[in-house]
Amino acid sequence: MKRLRPISVALGCTMLASGAMAQLSITPPAQTPPAKKEAPKESKPQENKSQESKPKVHSPVAKKPAPKPAAAATPTPTPSPTPTQAVDDPNVDLVYGAYQRGMYKTAFDLATARAQNNNDPKAMTMLGELYANGLGVKRDYVKADAWYKRAVDGGDREAMFALAMMKIAGRGGPVDKDAAVKLLASSAKLGEPKAAYNLALLYLDGQTLPQDLRRSAELLRMAADAGSPEAQYALATFYKEGTGVPKDLEKAVRLLQAASLADNVDAEVEYAIALYNGTGTPRNIPAAVAMLRKAARQNSAIAQNRLAHVLATGQGAPVDKVEALKWHLVAKSGGKGDPDLDDILADMSPDDRAKAEAAARKWIGRNAK
Repeated sequence: MKRLRPISVALGCTMLASGAMAQLSITPPAQTPPAKKEAPKESKPQENKSQESKPKVHSPVAKKPAPKPAAAATPTPTPSPTPTQAVDDPNVDLVYGAYQRGMYKTAFDLATARAQNNNDPKAMTMLGELYANGLGVKRDYVKADAWYKRAVDGGDREAMFALAMMKIAGRGGPVDKDAAVKLLASSAKLGEPKAAYNLALLYLDGQTLPQDLRRSAELLRMAADAGSPEAQYALATFYKEGTGVPKDLEKAVRLLQAASLADNVDAEVEYAIALYNGTGTPRNIPAAVAMLRKAARQNSAIAQNRLAHVLATGQGAPVDKVEALKWHLVAKSGGKGDPDLDDILADMSPDDRAKAEAAARKWIGRNAK
């Protein structure tokens, strides 16, 4: 049986461009009850995670995703929480609750009151996030920088990470990579996985910091253990290639599996190929093909190409040349051409080819970025 070709993975300076990693992920204070529900008054929140760029020396700061508030069947007006409520009962995390619901102006008012009256670092970080992304207020990097600095002085690790990314990008002030590195190191020391991941990439890149592959691997492990799928995928490539760690294909596959469970598309493709070829894990072709289908539907050109091979040759799934040509054309539109598939599918009938081309056009039109 023909083996699927693994992805050629290059981890380097380009990894720091991931919007996902550059994004600040605000978390509520520990041991806080769920936020009280209030009727939405603000404009609709923005779409989930718009990535400004993709993994790889991060171009901060991507917009924070916020789910749309659910519309009630019979909306009954309820009084909005006031800043006084947040000050009187700091254990009720109304700020975070409003933010999660896309009620950014309410979050801004509550966070302002809490920052001014309670000197709360989490509220200050929230204000930095709102100003940095123009949520509920006009975007103002200078004010975002000021609030992040106050939160950093209060020991907030998320503010340290966010401020570091602003300094790398030169937002709110001049580019200052030395200060950014110190902030990332402090944030990582406090357990912030995004900071550990980005610091690992700086050690890997060897431009801002002297290249240190072992230190990079240590930081990736810290972030991976904290559940970062990007770090799990990156560390998997380290184990696969023996970069900064002893080569260990089984560890690599376990990390790919973990990242795949978190919907990391690159990890899904690598994990599917490992399952198909039996590399570092028992061969499981049905599971591999299912994973390739999932990644193909997530618009991975590599997965689309590998799936087209499976369907064209029948090695892992019943032969379906119409579907194979569809995915081949979709992959080609994403920059993944394949002369071998051109040859394999050359003998298709005009009717079948027309069906595949129509299906490909439909997919591309629906999923064009």
